[in-house]
Amino acid sequence: MDPERIAELEAKLEALMGELGVGDRAVTVVLTDDERIRKLKREHWGEDAATDVLSFPTYEPGDPFMPPHLGDIVISLDTARRQGEAAGHGLWPEVWTLAAHGLWHLLGHDHTTEEEWQGFRRVQGRIQEL
Repeated sequence: MDPERIAELEAKLEALMGELGVGDRAVTVVLTDDERIRKLKREHWGEDAATDVLSFPTYEPGDPFMPPHLGDIVISLDTARRQGEAAGHGLWPEVWTLAAHGLWHLLGHDHTTEEEWQGFRRVQGRIQEL
């Protein structure tokens, strides 16, 4: 894994977290493959399929106590590579998108409606600009 790309991901995510008012908090980002993310999705959601990103919060969103570590963001590089190529922007911009997506989930958001998707699109676009 390219250390410069990892540093860039860290910097973008830290900047986004600062803008979202959680710059004093931490997250863990795990970069893995389809096989591992499929196993995690099966174990935690009961779905036997790979996905692009999973989020595992360390607290219940809405709880008045927000811990220093917000949770884990797990990204499949296999899926990110395919999605990035299909979108025409490659692997790392897709990883940034997925990291922002996972962070937004850790902050208690979901995307069951078009209105909820707007927040995801906003943070996913913003991380590209940072």
